[in-house]
Amino acid sequence: MLAEVLIHSIAVILVVLVVPAPCRLWMRKTVVLLGRDTNRLNFAFIKKEMYMKTMKDLAKLVFMSILTATATISFTACSSDEDFASTDNGSAQKCATRQQVQPERTVLVYMAGRNNLTNNENHVDFLKADLKEIKEGSKKLSDKDCMLVFVCRYLDDSSTETPWLARIWRGEVTDSVSVTDMGISKSDARACDPVVMEQVMRYAYDKYAATRDYGLVLWGHGTGWLMEQEVSATRAYGLDNGNCIGNSGKWINVPTLKNILQKMPHMKFIMCDCCHMMCLEDLYELRHVTDYMIGSPAEIPGQGAPYDTILPAMFEKEMFYSSIIERYHTSVKGELPLSVVKMSEMDNVAQATAQALQSVKTNLGDGYADMTGIIHYGYDDNGSEHLDVHNFYYDAGDFMSRYASAADYQMWNEALSKAVIMKRTGYKWDTLKKWEKFYTDFKMTEEKFHGVSMFVPQSPSTSNYNQYNDDIKQMEWFKLLANDL
Repeated sequence: MLAEVLIHSIAVILVVLVVPAPCRLWMRKTVVLLGRDTNRLNFAFIKKEMYMKTMKDLAKLVFMSILTATATISFTACSSDEDFASTDNGSAQKCATRQQVQPERTVLVYMAGRNNLTNNENHVDFLKADLKEIKEGSKKLSDKDCMLVFVCRYLDDSSTETPWLARIWRGEVTDSVSVTDMGISKSDARACDPVVMEQVMRYAYDKYAATRDYGLVLWGHGTGWLMEQEVSATRAYGLDNGNCIGNSGKWINVPTLKNILQKMPHMKFIMCDCCHMMCLEDLYELRHVTDYMIGSPAEIPGQGAPYDTILPAMFEKEMFYSSIIERYHTSVKGELPLSVVKMSEMDNVAQATAQALQSVKTNLGDGYADMTGIIHYGYDDNGSEHLDVHNFYYDAGDFMSRYASAADYQMWNEALSKAVIMKRTGYKWDTLKKWEKFYTDFKMTEEKFHGVSMFVPQSPSTSNYNQYNDDIKQMEWFKLLANDL
C-alpha cells in the first residue's frame, strides 16, 4: 500500500514538471480518480513559476502527496448500512478496511432480526431504527471504543440479505464483512445457529481484540430459560425464520449459548435487549461467562433500548451498568422493570435458595404453590379465558416472601440483594397480551419487585406445565435444586 502511495506521488510530481498548463484540468481529474484531495494539493492555476520550484518545495509536495494519500487509505466508510449490499453470488460488497487503534473495550451487538422485528403488519423495522441509533451514539465514542454489529435481517421488500458484521465508527458503517467471507454458507446463516454464532463471535473478538475487556448485547426475541430438547429448535434466544416470513423459526437455548460463550473472551457485561432473560435459571447458567448481566424479567417494547443514549455508557470503565439502566428506564418513561446482576454472587444465591426452599416445602407439604396474586412476567395464552394457572416467570422474591419462613426469606433476600446490585421498577410494561386482561391480577410495588423471575413447578395437568416441568431439568439451576423444587 505504501509503495502504491509513493508511485502515485511521483506520478503527480512528473505531471507537474512536464505537462503543459492547458492539461492541468485533466491532471486534476486524474488525481481525483486516484482518491486524492486535490484542494489540499492546490494544483489549480499552476503558474509558470512552478517549474522553477526549489528542491525544498518539491520535497514539501512529495510529503503532502504521501500525507493526503495515507489519510485517504487509512479510513474509508460506507455512509449507511444500506451501502453494505449482497451480490448475486451471496458474497458482499465490503467497505474499505481502515487502520485502527487497538480498542480498550470491544462490544458486539448481535442482532437476530429475521422475524417480526423487521417484518410485521405495521411495517415497522425496529432493527433498522436501532442501527440508526447505534450510528448516532457511536459519534460520541473514542477511537479506543470498538462498537461492532452483527446484522441478520429481512429487508424492506421482505427478502433476506447475507448477514454481515461491521464496526460502527463515528456514525459510519466500516470494515464490513459478510458471513460468506467468514466461510459460512448463506443457506446455513441463521443467527441462532450455534455454528454461525460461534464463528461470528470468534471472528469479531479475535479481529477486534481489546486491551481491557469485552461486552455483548443480545438483540432480538427472548423467552428466558424455556426450551425443548432439540438445540436451535425452539425458545430461549434469537428467533430466526430463515428465508420464511413469520414467527415459527428456530431459536438457540441458553445451555448452548453458554457453551459458545465459554469459548469466547470473558465478558465484562451481557446486556439482553430481548424479553424475559433476567430469570434465575439463565443467570445461574451464564454466571461464569460474564461479570454482569443487564436486562428485564418481563417483555420489553419492540423499539428496545435507546442506543443513541446508552452507547457511550457501554464504554464507561466502572459504573457503566448504572448509566445503561438509568437511560433505558428513562427512555420508556419508567414503564419497564429492569435489573443488573453481579454474576459472581449467583452461586451464593443458589445456595441460599436451596436452603430457603426447605421451609417452602414444609409449608406446601405435598401440594403445589398457589401463585394467585404473585407478580408474573409472562402468560401462556392457552385459551380465551384468563386463568391464573397460565401465568409463568414469577417474581422470585414475591414467591419466597409468601412461602419461605420469615428467617429464611430474610437470609435469601440478603443473598439476592448482593447479586441484584441495581433495579428499577416498572408498574406496567408493553406486552403482546392485553395488559388490563392478563396483568392486573397482581399489584407491583417496590417491596414486592425483586428484579428477577423464577420458575415454580405447577401440577402437570395445568396448562403447559407438564412440558415446563420437564424442560427445566436441562438447566443447571434445576440440577442443583432438584431435591428442593
